[in-house]
Order: sequence, then structure tokens, then C-alpha cells
Amino acid sequence: MRAVLREIYGRTDAELGLPSGDAAIGEELAERLVVAKRVDAAIIAGFRQEVDGVRHADRRFGSAARLERLRGQIIEVEDRLQHTLLRRDRAPLAGVLVEASTLAGWNSLDIGSLTQAWTHYERAKSAALEAGSAALLAHATAEQAYVLIDAGNIDDALALFAEARSIGKQAPRLLRAWLAAAEGEGHAIAGHGDDSLRAFDESDALRPSEVVHPELPFLFLGGTHLDRWRGNALVHLGAPEAIDQLERLVDDARSSSFVRAGAAVYVDLALAYSAAGDREAARTYAQQARRIISQVRSVRLRRRLERLVLPGDSRPA
Repeated sequence: MRAVLREIYGRTDAELGLPSGDAAIGEELAERLVVAKRVDAAIIAGFRQEVDGVRHADRRFGSAARLERLRGQIIEVEDRLQHTLLRRDRAPLAGVLVEASTLAGWNSLDIGSLTQAWTHYERAKSAALEAGSAALLAHATAEQAYVLIDAGNIDDALALFAEARSIGKQAPRLLRAWLAAAEGEGHAIAGHGDDSLRAFDESDALRPSEVVHPELPFLFLGGTHLDRWRGNALVHLGAPEAIDQLERLVDDARSSSFVRAGAAVYVDLALAYSAAGDREAARTYAQQARRIISQVRSVRLRRRLERLVLPGDSRPA
């Protein structure tokens, strides 16, 4: 606008009464510092509530439509954080930024954007350090390992899972249970049966009776969630008992508000029945999975289902 005004009026910035470039930058910084000072406990709670709203919508409707909203929240929180002066005020903001960034990372992973997911998790880990939270850092580190898995780098993913568990060794039991299960899934994908089942046993032993933690709103291990997770690992391991494990969860999958998780059960059952040679059961569950996947637009689940080869066929179903 300065250039346009100079051209229209044929005057310099000084003649037009405009502040110099440095002065303008200083004024903008001063304004941002003033705005950042207005951030208090109520504002932070509002930010957190916004992220929580996106999280619940994501569980019901999928990731694709959530990312743009999350990006806006991340930009706003990050701007406030960059212009907040004192550590005591920065830490809560950084905590919100971790939650928003890990959720954006998972959404990006779900739609198949690995580079974008990695960037979100890098921001989340930096913000966790700013927040001074080992629990948040452990969670972000473990979720980032899934980016490596989807990129085909399972060895580094396992190293990252192990590091996450080390970081979170003093974290609440709910998070430690989640971290153990995540590592168990990693070992299953790598084909390490004993290590995988051992990790799931640890997770089950660690899981507290109260599966909701006020400091960990992004974690849920209630209901049949851990059973579903173990069933997924059994499918990766090619274990025959995967079918019985997952069939017990079908009713819950149909009624659960965790729609994408329900679709994952159908994908796992389709793959398990295919491995067992039951063509019709595999096809039935694959059809149910596709219907939900088309609704939530999960590229990650769709790619996994594309690996399905029905008995008697020579190509993916």
C-alpha cells in the first residue's frame, strides 16, 4: 500500500506522513506484544476447547475436513506464544500448541501427507519442550513414529517408540499404557511376535481403571479400544486368533462414536479372513470398511485395504 500511495500522490513516505519502515515494524511488534498480554487462563481454556472440539469431530467424521481449521488454530496460538514474554505464561500456550500440532499431525497422516505430518510433529515436540512436559513430548514422539512406519522405515520407528517410552517413564499410567501399546503395534508390523504381545501385556497391566486423565485429553483407552489395538497387532502377525479377537468387537464398532476406529476393525477382519482363506467373510467386511472409509476419507485405511487379496484372486480386491 505504501508503494501504491507513493505512486498515486507522487510523494515520499515522509511527505505522506507515513512512519518509516523500522517505525512501522516497531509499531506492529508493540501491537502484538499488547495482544499477547491479554492471554490469560480463560483464553487458554478457550484455545484448548477449540482443539478438543476438532478432536471429537475428527473421531466421528474423519480428518480431511479438520485440517484447515487446525491450521488456523495453530497459527493463532503460535503467534501468541511468540509474543508472550514470561515462561510461566508461555508454558500453558505451548501445551495447547502441542495438542493442536499432534492432532494436525495425525490428521495429515490419515490423509496420506507424510511430509506435512512430520512437520506438525516437529512443531509439537519443540512446543512440548517449551511447555516443560515430558508426557506431551513422549506422546508427540511416539505418534511421529507412525510417520516412519508409513514411510516404510520400521527400524527407525521402533527406535522412536523406545525413546518415547523412555521419555515418558514417569508419565501418568494412562500414557505409559498407550506408549506400550503403540510400541507393541510397531513390533507387530516388524513381525516381532513375542515383543509385540509382551508390550500389549504391559499396556494391559499399566492401564488404570480410570481411563480419562485431565492432563491427557487426547488419549483414550476405554471400552474395547485396547482389545481392538491388540487385534490389529495379531492381524499384522498373521495370528489365527485375530479373527476371534476382532469378532468380539464388531458390535462395539457398529455403535461406537469412534467411526474411523470402527472402520479399522472391519479392515482388520477383512485381512484376517483373507489370510484364513474365507473369501466371503473377507469380502463382506471389506465392503463395510469401504463404505465408512469413503465417508471419513481416510487415505491411510484405504491404502491398507488395497493390500487385500481375496482367496483365489491374483490381485488386490
